[in-house]
Amino acid sequence: MSFHPDWIIPDWPVPGNVKAVITSRAGGESRGPFTSLNLGLRTGDDPERVAANRARLCAALPQEPKWLHQVHGCGVVDADTLSETPRADASFARCVGTVCAVTIADCIPVLLTDRAGTVVAVAHAGWRGLVRGVIENTVKALGRDPGGLLAYLGPGIGPCAFEVGADVREAFLACDQEAAAAFTPHAPSKWLADLFLLARQRLRFAGVESIHGGGICTYSDAARFFSCRRDRKTGRMAALIWRTS
Repeated sequence: MSFHPDWIIPDWPVPGNVKAVITSRAGGESRGPFTSLNLGLRTGDDPERVAANRARLCAALPQEPKWLHQVHGCGVVDADTLSETPRADASFARCVGTVCAVTIADCIPVLLTDRAGTVVAVAHAGWRGLVRGVIENTVKALGRDPGGLLAYLGPGIGPCAFEVGADVREAFLACDQEAAAAFTPHAPSKWLADLFLLARQRLRFAGVESIHGGGICTYSDAARFFSCRRDRKTGRMAALIWRTS
């Protein structure tokens, strides 16, 4: 397997049989606002270029990723059993070679595994998914002691760029009053939200203590990352995780 040198290989203390990669916007065939490795089918890009980009990615993986039709919800599916593309925002796998995948362009990808490397998962965690419990549902679906899980937070929109309304802050505070620490007043009825901190809070609430990564901002690095908040019309990266034998 050969990955583009600009892609991210997560640095976290997982067993050797657990593999993961997060793509950047480099290494593909798309043009214009989708330059160049756009992996999102619902972005307005040329479908043939997206298919070619996905084929390039697949060539570096053990098999075709189990893509999801993401809806900013909290649904979790068993990737080992998928034959179609389900409406969900997280998946898990126990079989060797099954590649769990989510597409991203500001929302945080949350990778998960256990210390023995027997199961892997990935969740698409934007603010809506976090409020709705996508992390808690994914942790529960793994069927392992949460205290024995490891998590990695991939790139997402940073706290200096993610302006939200009071409704978003109130939605988090209704779940957990400690979420107040993740919001900084910015303008009348506007707040800057730390999505990485919010994800860490939900992981800890679910019982996960070994949390790695976080802090790489998609919004502030236009050369490397797609960002919906920055560009509106843009492509998608992907975060992928799987087990080897």
